[in-house]
Amino acid sequence: MTTRTDSGNPGRRFRGKVALVTGGSRGIGRAVSLRLAQEGARVGINFVSNEPAAAETVEQVHQLGTEAEAVQADVSDRAAVQAMVDRILERFSRIDVLVNNAAIVLDSDLTSYASDANLERDLDAMWGVNVRGIINCTRAVLPQMRKRRSGSIVNIASIAGFGNISPLRTFYSATKAAVMNLTKRFALELGPDNINVNSVAPGLVRTDLVVQLTPPDELERVIEEFAGRSVLGRVGEPDDIAAAVAYLASSEARFVTGQILTVDGGRMDYLSSSG
Repeated sequence: MTTRTDSGNPGRRFRGKVALVTGGSRGIGRAVSLRLAQEGARVGINFVSNEPAAAETVEQVHQLGTEAEAVQADVSDRAAVQAMVDRILERFSRIDVLVNNAAIVLDSDLTSYASDANLERDLDAMWGVNVRGIINCTRAVLPQMRKRRSGSIVNIASIAGFGNISPLRTFYSATKAAVMNLTKRFALELGPDNINVNSVAPGLVRTDLVVQLTPPDELERVIEEFAGRSVLGRVGEPDDIAAAVAYLASSEARFVTGQILTVDGGRMDYLSSSG
C-alpha cells in the first residue's frame, strides 16, 4: 500500500526541509539524522565531543544524496546553542524540524545523593543537558519558526519519565518526566504559531550508550531480561525510534501536538502507565 507523503512521493516527506538533531552523531540521534536525510531533509548534526562520529554521520548523510552540517555545542550552554542555530541558519537558511535528543544518564537515587557530595554536580549536569538543553534549543529556533508560522519539535523522553524505572535512575527519571511536561506546555504555548511539539518515550534501545552503561558480562543477560518484559519479545533498535520521530516531525502529524508517543515494544510492566 502506498502512503501519501508531504511531496506526494513515498519516502520523501522532508524534501526541501531542514532538521536539527541534537546528539545527532550516535545511537538514536544518528538513526534519526539518517532517517530524516533518507526522506530528503538537510540535517544539522549536533555533537558535544565525538567529532569523528559526527563526521561519519555527515558522510552517511551525503551518501543518501542530501546535505549535512556537524556543529559542536553543549546544549546546556545557552550561548553555544545560539551560535549553533545561527550557523545552521547561515548554511541552510531555515530550520523546519528540531529533534531534542541530547541527553546524559548518571546513576543516582535519594540514598546515594544524601551520602555523596559529588552527586550534586552530576545532578546539575544531567538537568542541564536533559532539561535546560531542550529549553535552550527550542528558544533558539523559535524566532524563525514563528516568522514562517511553521515548525515541528520532537523531544526524546523515556519511559523512565513515567516513574517505573531501574534502581539508581531516580533523578534521570525526574529529568525525563520534565521533558514530558515541557512537551505539553510548549505545545500549548506554540500551537497558535502553528508549531507542533511532541515527544517520543523509548523503552530500552540497543545503543552504544546502553553498552557503555552495562558491564560486558551482563549485557546479553540484561538484553534478554528486558526483551522478556516486552509483548513483542525484543528490545528496541535505534531505527524503531527514528521511525516514530519521522512521523511526528512530518506533515502527516500536522493535527498531532502535545502528545507522548511510547515506543517500547509493549512493555508489560508499563502498559498500565504508558497509555
